[in-house]
Amino acid sequence: MDQTRARRRRLALGALAGLAAGAFALGAALGDSSPPAPSVASTLPLGQLAGERIVTGLSGSAVPPRLEAAIGEGRVAGVILFAGNFPSRAAGRRLIARLQAIRRPSKLRAPLLIMVDQEGGEVKRVGGAPDASARQMGERGAAFSRAQGRRTAANLRDLGVNVDLAPVLDVARPGGTIAATERGFGSTAAQVTRTAVPFAAALQQGGVAATAKHFPGLGAAAENTDFAVQRIGLSAATLRRVDEAPYRAYVAAGGDLVMLSTAIYPALSPVPAAFSRRIATGELRARLGFAGVSITDALDTVAVHAFGGPAVASVAAARAGADLLLFTDLGAAESARRALVAKLRAGRLDRGEFEAEAQRVLDLRAALAPPRP
Repeated sequence: MDQTRARRRRLALGALAGLAAGAFALGAALGDSSPPAPSVASTLPLGQLAGERIVTGLSGSAVPPRLEAAIGEGRVAGVILFAGNFPSRAAGRRLIARLQAIRRPSKLRAPLLIMVDQEGGEVKRVGGAPDASARQMGERGAAFSRAQGRRTAANLRDLGVNVDLAPVLDVARPGGTIAATERGFGSTAAQVTRTAVPFAAALQQGGVAATAKHFPGLGAAAENTDFAVQRIGLSAATLRRVDEAPYRAYVAAGGDLVMLSTAIYPALSPVPAAFSRRIATGELRARLGFAGVSITDALDTVAVHAFGGPAVASVAAARAGADLLLFTDLGAAESARRALVAKLRAGRLDRGEFEAEAQRVLDLRAALAPPRP
């Protein structure tokens, strides 16, 4: 995926950063000590800054007034859509166009992140590609999964979707829910890496951001975290050697997003991965070198309710270093955003880190903007 849009975007951003640093150094040498221009995130009011961390869902195929107001005021960075939002392709396309047409504050005019779980097999929100499950793609090899990724990107782009919450990079252990539902590309790290990463590469080459999930690996879970609290009793050494291996390859190849699991990994942390700084920042960013956007798994599920409500969950995830906080309900999302604003105002969240995380989201939104004619 070295030649993907994701890699080129990061190289371009790095080049711009280097030019800015060089210009600042030259200016200092000439007696001009003006600091570089502030990031967009650092100039946002608190409500909009917190909004850049929020993704929400909606019911039906029309935009509710509350959601329209939230988007118009910059309180939401993205929207996740499910099968119920697509009674037909035409209705789904109109819904997405309407969401993107909502007038937003001047600094937040880049496209909203419009997300679906389009994995294939049992987890597929709209008709069309992929035509195979992850297991089938893993069995048929890299060329087949790459072709499925290309077709999936074209399918989603036609609707206006710009983020696919796929592929699943979990190593599908026998007896686990990932294997049972055919969501995994294979039962070994090598097979997952060999076939899932090409699917992600093809998505991104087709203009749709890929999302590797569920970090650091959910392949040993007996049940979906949407329905039950899960504790993954693997050693830290096994998690790093086996379960994180496909993510390492995905990160090295320039993958855009990584989804943080809401399962608990006692060998690494006593709290869900999405709420653990050791995992969300230490394992994913420091150990694997991920520089893209991280997103939590849904924060209004059974696994999270056991930990706390939307306000508690959002603050915990933000402190851990998760960039985007995913909710399926606008009420929960708004509660979460208000909690973030309150903690920022009280100095209970690090403002510099918060701005850096929001800026990653802003950069992704800008990168997904369609080219100008």
